Amino acid sequence: MAVHLRLAAVTVGRTDTALGAFFRRLAARIGKAKAVTATARKIAVLFYNTMRHGIEYRDPGADCYEAAYRQRVVKQLHRRAANFGFRLEPVTRDS
Repeated sequence: MAVHLRLAAVTVGRTDTALGAFFRRLAARIGKAKAVTATARKIAVLFYNTMRHGIEYRDPGADCYEAAYRQRVVKQLHRRAANFGFRLEPVTRDS
C-alpha cells in the first residue's frame, strides 16, 4: 500500500492541484524524497477520512493553495516583526 501511495504522491506532484502545489513547495524546501513521504501521508489521511467519515474531498486548486500559503507567511512575518518591535506595511507599486 505504501508503494502505491508514494507513486500517487509523485504523480500528483506534476498536477495543477493543491496537493501538487504542496508537493512542489516541500520538494523545493526539504527535498523530493521527504516531499514524497509527506504527500503520500496527506493522500492517506484524505483517503481515510473519505472512507471512514464519508467526507468528500474537493480540490481547491493550486492557486487557492498558494494564496493560503502566502497569507500564512505574511501573518507569520507580521507576528515576528511585532516581537522585535517593528510593524510591517504593504508596499504600493506605482506602475
